[in-house]
Amino acid sequence: MACPWMVGILVFHLLVQCCGNTGVLASSNVYIVYMGARQHDEPELVPESHHEILSGILGSEEAAKESILYSYKHGFSGFAAILNHSQAKFVADLPGVVRVIPNKIFSVQTTRSWDFLHVNSYIRNGILSKSHSGAGSIIGVIDSGIWPESESFKDDRMADAPTRWKGTCQGGEGFNASDCSRKIIGARWYIKGYEAEFGKLNTTEAAEFLSPRDAVGHGTHTSSTAAGSLVENASFSGLARGLARGGAPAAWLAVYKICWSTGGCSSADLLAAFDDAISDGVDVLSVSLGVSPPLPSYVDDTLAIGSFHAVAKGITVVCSGGNSGPYPQTVINTAPWIITVAASTIDRAFPTAITLGNNQTFVGQAFYTRGLRDRYYPIVYGEDIASTNSNEDSARNCENGSLNATLARGKVVLCFQSRSQSSAAVAISTVTAVKGVGLIFARFPSKDIMASSRIPCVQVDFTIGTSLLSYMEATRKPLIKITSSRTVIGKQISPEVAIFSSRGPSSLSPSVLKPDIAAPGVNILASWSPASSELDPPLNFNIESGTSMACPHISAIVALLKAIHPSWTPAMIKSSLVTTASTKDQYRQNIVAEGAPHKQADAFDYGGGHVDANRAADPGLVYDAEISDYVCLLCSLGYNSSAISTMTGKPTHCKESSNCLLNLNLPSIVIPNLKQQVTVSRIVTNVGPANSIYTARIEAPVGTYVRVKPSVLLFNSSTGKLKFRVIFNSLLRVQGRYSFGNLIWEDGSHQVRIPLVVRTVIDDFYAQT
Repeated sequence: MACPWMVGILVFHLLVQCCGNTGVLASSNVYIVYMGARQHDEPELVPESHHEILSGILGSEEAAKESILYSYKHGFSGFAAILNHSQAKFVADLPGVVRVIPNKIFSVQTTRSWDFLHVNSYIRNGILSKSHSGAGSIIGVIDSGIWPESESFKDDRMADAPTRWKGTCQGGEGFNASDCSRKIIGARWYIKGYEAEFGKLNTTEAAEFLSPRDAVGHGTHTSSTAAGSLVENASFSGLARGLARGGAPAAWLAVYKICWSTGGCSSADLLAAFDDAISDGVDVLSVSLGVSPPLPSYVDDTLAIGSFHAVAKGITVVCSGGNSGPYPQTVINTAPWIITVAASTIDRAFPTAITLGNNQTFVGQAFYTRGLRDRYYPIVYGEDIASTNSNEDSARNCENGSLNATLARGKVVLCFQSRSQSSAAVAISTVTAVKGVGLIFARFPSKDIMASSRIPCVQVDFTIGTSLLSYMEATRKPLIKITSSRTVIGKQISPEVAIFSSRGPSSLSPSVLKPDIAAPGVNILASWSPASSELDPPLNFNIESGTSMACPHISAIVALLKAIHPSWTPAMIKSSLVTTASTKDQYRQNIVAEGAPHKQADAFDYGGGHVDANRAADPGLVYDAEISDYVCLLCSLGYNSSAISTMTGKPTHCKESSNCLLNLNLPSIVIPNLKQQVTVSRIVTNVGPANSIYTARIEAPVGTYVRVKPSVLLFNSSTGKLKFRVIFNSLLRVQGRYSFGNLIWEDGSHQVRIPLVVRTVIDDFYAQT
């Protein structure tokens, strides 16, 4: 290995030859130069060697001393220095340098999802800075209401509602006009449809409020995720402690309560909320609701109808994609004018140690901070303590009523997930009912953790569960100790598509790719309604999982985009999200989808990929669409002209020969039935530099040959939109499965990528021989 002073001389001569004398630029960043194990027994000599290395690059030893922030000299060798990109790249090629790593900004442990998405104020020219944190945007949330006293909704430094705002603050039980503020500028509630189904809601018998006040917690959680103000030292019983904030903390909130703690959300109330929201003047609607398949047609789906009209008025509608994964064709809210969101994981974990009586320790995950003392308890296997009116299979899974109360009392119970009973919540309820003191729930590997306020529930995989069972079978009096959970950041690979996140293709319209995008939806900390908490003191923040949690992440990013690009249509905003999304995790490996087993994720798992908010602010090209395009699609799907005319308020005459089904200008191409050759057209709009040249790059789905005509797009001040065709040819003469690829337009600074999804079919596959 070269001596440090020799490296410095070598650097100087190389720079004179190829780079010239270079100083630290204003656009410099901090880089960590990692040089491996400690190289000196005398640490005080190490800084000098680092100065020598940089002096040749920066022109002087004094400049090197000013550049270096830290010299790492005790446990390992290296230094942190202010360098520009070219200097860092040069240093990376020097002998003795293992890696040059861009600096990451860490703070106290936070709600994490927004930092994980790099939506923070530390990024110069990032989406949060460009949008002024969403100031000027109004996010409407259709959900279970809001808890206005939460710190997440304080209105410090918020501006008054804009003059264009036409909404109101509707009072009721425990809620009056003064509960609205410069943060919550509107609040309404809807119950007529609900009461028509279930009768009058008696709030004396149920924890509920006939007002916008949230008794469930769900609406408070989604609202604060989208637009919550900054709250320091937030946590869930001490876990995930840090700075809580919404994605668009300067945006205004308008709340539309349609969901009730005693029975759900009426579609009649939903449409009334859409109606008011359109009139009130929201910019974005966040709707974490839906119905499971079979999906109603678009003209029979109130959410599709309400969102259609909202989009027609320029309001972007964001919806959750459903929690029925990992099974295919389960995605919901599949109308093409909606942004449908899948759920993904973040890099925060909650490891929880479990120690057996023989001192063997395993690690699962849990939200466990209270309850059991630091002591050993007996552990029993559910199958071994089946109740008299149950069987071993149901007791193994801890199904309701399956355990013997006498044998379970005071013990930790081990249960295994099965196809018929996969819910940790059911197992928690079962063990709690028989006075068990804890639960070990063995399940398919997943980062989604079920919270339990009554007993600790530690989730482990089947391998650990089997090891515990082996110990129990070999031990006369097996014991177990559960240690409090910890919060760990940056130690698990993410993002991954959550196991529960519903998957495509759409069962209603397979040619429309769904979901559109993935965003954090696993173990998300946000504000909560204390009225729904069983704890004393009640929870003000809670950790929840679901595509309901992923939805407001995208809603917030839409609000930021709207603040930057107020003239963009909902289709343009959707396109910017999809075409800039990432298919890689933070280690640049292909994103994985949780399942049984895990697999490489594809477009049916995450649509365009995992959201990259900063890139979405500058997509280069967008795929725009107008209401007339969606009308053409409805015609292609077989809806009659009369129904469509009623839906749009304009005369519509469907053409039988129309090919709108494939040619709808979406930022994706899905061909469910490719027989021989199919040609699809798209139009792109340039939203980058006026004079731009884009070249097409194809990653063809397996079994297909794909061409683009033209393969080069030239934009200038008078040409802002261009049309191209994509020709697909099947290379297979078999009944195939879906395969996946990409079409990327590149101009040197932008990569505009859309997913290509193709399934080959043959005409005579089902013919009798």
